[in-house]
Amino acid sequence: MEKIAEIWGRVQRNLFPYLREELGPLTEGHERVVLVLEVVRVEAHVRPGWMRRYGRRPKDRKALARAFVAKMCYNEATTSSFLDRLRADRKLRQICGWQLESEIPSESTFSRAFEEFAKMELADRVHEALVKKHVAEDVVWHVSRDSTAIEAREKPVEKEVRERPKRKRGRPKKGEERPAAEPTRLERQYVQTSEGAIAELPKACDVGTKIDSRGSKRHWVGYKFHVDVGDGGIPLSAITTSASVHDSQVAIPLAKKTAGRVASWYDLMDSAYDADLIHRVSRELGHVPIIEPHQGRRKGTVWVAPDRARRYEVRTMSERFNARLKDDCGGRNVRVRGHSKVHAHLMFGLLVVFSEALLGLVT
Repeated sequence: MEKIAEIWGRVQRNLFPYLREELGPLTEGHERVVLVLEVVRVEAHVRPGWMRRYGRRPKDRKALARAFVAKMCYNEATTSSFLDRLRADRKLRQICGWQLESEIPSESTFSRAFEEFAKMELADRVHEALVKKHVAEDVVWHVSRDSTAIEAREKPVEKEVRERPKRKRGRPKKGEERPAAEPTRLERQYVQTSEGAIAELPKACDVGTKIDSRGSKRHWVGYKFHVDVGDGGIPLSAITTSASVHDSQVAIPLAKKTAGRVASWYDLMDSAYDADLIHRVSRELGHVPIIEPHQGRRKGTVWVAPDRARRYEVRTMSERFNARLKDDCGGRNVRVRGHSKVHAHLMFGLLVVFSEALLGLVT
């Protein structure tokens, strides 16, 4: 709180008056971009340029990184529309780091820079640094875990049909040893690190199915964005997988990833996460799991004590985060293809939501 209040005060007392004197009156959109960029400081994680022995000097990646964050602030659907905004808006252009219209890179340069940022996982590194700087020193009371569907404009991959070995029915004969069943993904994740478990998750574009609040099935082509959201709507960890991956398959690596960043007390999850191993991992991490019972597996199970039921209501902050990301920060405007680029696109939007959630705590 003290760090973010210091940033807020510095921007209000010094930066805004300076920009108004240099650039003129600022719109609400300009002020929003300035505040987000001042919190995120994405340029601190980017080198000024790649040193080349031959050829033309590349465009400054610091300004390009700031521009991608600003693009999410304005929820621009395409790079070309954002470039039109930069050419027409002198103040926004200078906030990003370009003085003249002729200095704005071309659309192809933006695409190459975005690919570089996706490969180096720039947005992930910035997000992890922000969590450690602003959240890690405090204890998070509630961590709400959920996923959201991400539609993509690419062809889904065909699933490989795995042939299961045929097993004989009935009891084994005397002296006969049958091969042990392969461990499930949750059983493997129980002993794996978060990095190892995440590496095994499917990440290709495919078809996902989800049952909405009305009970009807919804299908989409693309991915799933799994997020742990802390108190105040602050995203703590995020993983992008194939659309067909069930939410329970990401709970354990996501829980371990978040536990490595912050200390928390309660894990809030819906019935899709109701599995014994997920309960066990949560307890072993020192948390209290509050998971809605799955009606298909635990019929007649009493819900939870009234005090935990009230805590479970806090889980709506993950739904509000998903709505904020998709409605205002690029979650519905995925135009890139491939897992790494889609994840980078979503993480740039997540940085905007993260910074505004922090600023909302002091306003």
